[in-house]
Amino acid sequence: MTTHALRVLSLIPPMTQLNTPYPSTAYITGFLRSRGVDAVQADLALALVLKLFTPQGLEAVRERALAQPEAERSASVHAFLDQFTRYRHTIAPVIRFLQGGDSTLAHRIAARELLPEGPRFQSLEAYVDPNFGGDEGGDPLAWAFGALGVQDKARHLATLYLNDLADVLRDAVDERFAFVRYAESLASSQPSFDPMGNALAAPFTLVDELLHGLTLATLAEHQPDVVLLSVPFPGALYAALRIAQTIKAHHPTITIALGGGFVNTELRELAEPRLFDFVDYVTLDAGERPLLALLEHLQGKRSKQRLVRSFVREDSAVRYINFVEPDVPFEDVGTPTWDGLPLDKYLSLLDMLNPMHRLWSDGRWNKLTVAHGCYWKKCSFCDVSLDYISRYETASASTLADRMEAIVEETGQTGFHFVDEAAPPKALKALAEELQRRQLPVSWWGNIRFEKTFTPELCQLLADSGCIAMSGGLEVASDRLLTLMKKGVSVEQVARVTKGFSDAGILVHAYLMYGFPTQTVQDTVDALEYVRQLFENGCIQSGFFHRFSCTVHSPVGLDPTAYGIELIPLPEVTFAKNDIGFIDPTGVDHDALGIGLRKAIYNYMHGIGLDEDVRGWFSHLSDPVPKTRVKRHVIARALERNERV
Repeated sequence: MTTHALRVLSLIPPMTQLNTPYPSTAYITGFLRSRGVDAVQADLALALVLKLFTPQGLEAVRERALAQPEAERSASVHAFLDQFTRYRHTIAPVIRFLQGGDSTLAHRIAARELLPEGPRFQSLEAYVDPNFGGDEGGDPLAWAFGALGVQDKARHLATLYLNDLADVLRDAVDERFAFVRYAESLASSQPSFDPMGNALAAPFTLVDELLHGLTLATLAEHQPDVVLLSVPFPGALYAALRIAQTIKAHHPTITIALGGGFVNTELRELAEPRLFDFVDYVTLDAGERPLLALLEHLQGKRSKQRLVRSFVREDSAVRYINFVEPDVPFEDVGTPTWDGLPLDKYLSLLDMLNPMHRLWSDGRWNKLTVAHGCYWKKCSFCDVSLDYISRYETASASTLADRMEAIVEETGQTGFHFVDEAAPPKALKALAEELQRRQLPVSWWGNIRFEKTFTPELCQLLADSGCIAMSGGLEVASDRLLTLMKKGVSVEQVARVTKGFSDAGILVHAYLMYGFPTQTVQDTVDALEYVRQLFENGCIQSGFFHRFSCTVHSPVGLDPTAYGIELIPLPEVTFAKNDIGFIDPTGVDHDALGIGLRKAIYNYMHGIGLDEDVRGWFSHLSDPVPKTRVKRHVIARALERNERV
């Protein structure tokens, strides 16, 4: 314990995003500063990538690749070694270009003469197709970028170049490496700590060595008393614990606390004492109140018995302590701050040639929340019992606009991504009116429910206030299944709402799902036909099919018989618990159907195949799929009826 003021360092561990900081540390740093705490932050995910992708980093990768027996080298590794000199000479300029620091380099990159090209560039051959506008003798990307889109074309090629290098790292350095989902299998719904413990006990890989050095340098710079490790996804836990391992070995007096989205969903029943060889505290749910209690405890102002939503280790066993206190109201959590993060060093990538899809990887967005939790909180596939969904609180439009103004002043960036589970229409309307009243020239996008409250008039108001895009869940485009999952919308309603957004000039992305309990092959074919018509009629511009996953916290996981399934019993769980397998009496091979669904959506996003029978996307199956029962122009007619009303 200490009586002096504590310095708190919040860290973003690898891997999260490359184009913009993951917002958790910005939120908690802003909150702690508002309470007078000496709080700082650092992004070790970005720092690691920038350390790897240098001439020196690639030299080290080359050493590991050459140590592999030649017969074991992948095509990516062979291409890297064969063209290593070009990779070494181009890596620094490419990184600088993706950071926005050398726009004139785009001309050389776009000409496809500067960069070495590995296996990832084979994807460009798909564009040599009359449907794309490319041809054997011309530019296969002309359909997407035309004569003047040099910057975007170069950004796409540079992204393929980085993806090639990521494949080399995976194949020659660390088989778990990825820009997303790094070592995810060690953590995601992993009942035992053994796989993670064994990985952490293994010798360092090159990636581990670099992260070790970056951790020590960051500690030397900030001299913290407390380190907060924010783990939003399973793919960030391994690196977080490597960071903690380094801290414990070199600075054992530093207190380490673990929290974040992964912890909040998967470690709620934590019983694994070995985790506390690496961290001292694990906190659940919204971090503000638990962290205030922890800091008071470390300063001797609060007993351990009065910690809030915290796991500790006592006498070699895990103990959960929760002295119940009200959470900090959303109105009072303060304004996020990105102070201390190198905002000019993030990489704007363009991995998919779709104007909506690119928003997730291109550009530095200030991430903000309109409300805490979800106002609907009924969807049967969602973790509606957990705090991040169930506790719904809003802030006033004035408070949100104040936060936005402060963030623009601090960062110089006017783009905002609202990361709500589902931003409420009433709050968005009030915010749009406030933004217009203040004449704030911002751009923003977010996630919503496609409910009828979003009238064409409201869509236009949102567009006028700076809204450029919206994403929302259509899930399974089947009214029967939408009713079963308590989504509260119909397919025709989604069509009318999304068309209203599109007509207002707002891009629309649909989250789609397959493999929901009792979903048949016929349901899947019908759903894809609805999706085809939504693209065809300009309702949506982007989409992604997710395989349904049953979680222990969702209504499906809590009451499986109501959804016609039987859960597969879990083994003894002492570590991570979230996904749970189930037996669906339909016996449908959803994995096989998923191949066709993903192929279809990829082509639809590029404007291809919209006039074809959806059964063609399932030609890889041994048994033919049934003809769709959905009338071919049902969406168009629904939109016509809406216009007549």
